[in-house]
Amino acid sequence: MGPAVMIRTATTADVPGIKSLVDRYTASRHLLAKATVTLYEDVQEFVVAQAGDEVVGCGALHVMWEDLAEVRTLAVHPSVAGRGVGGALLEALLARADALGVEKVFCLTFEKEFFGRRGFVEIDGTPVTHEVFNQLLQSYDEGVAEFLDLERVKPNTLGNHRMLRIRKPDRLFE
Repeated sequence: MGPAVMIRTATTADVPGIKSLVDRYTASRHLLAKATVTLYEDVQEFVVAQAGDEVVGCGALHVMWEDLAEVRTLAVHPSVAGRGVGGALLEALLARADALGVEKVFCLTFEKEFFGRRGFVEIDGTPVTHEVFNQLLQSYDEGVAEFLDLERVKPNTLGNHRMLRIRKPDRLFE
């Protein structure tokens, strides 16, 4: 079964392991490539799964707006697949979102069933008001452009599902 897996906040020492996981899924286009410098810049957004001395899973929560964040770069090494590591990473990210007061968590994914079991539903369009949409247009972050479904990122966007989890479903478009 292998060593126990621990979920924890990422450190800069974890970036090579995160990069290795990202690279593993880039060729299949399940994840977009990330420059090492970007991973260091965003390390505070990440949690990792550690087994022994190895990073065997990772995921990030990127806050986009007052009540909106995106789960990014969720990946698990095949050696721990099916052991609940991905679910544990996602739960840690959702707990972060809750602690920050973020009610809507978005993801772009091929793993529709995985996210669906955890309260995410497939959506069309962008689940923000027109005013917030216009504010988000000012972001330089390519992930925000993908969230907004802007034409300029279409060639780079993975052909996956747009999914959303809402902590308080009655407050979707406040």
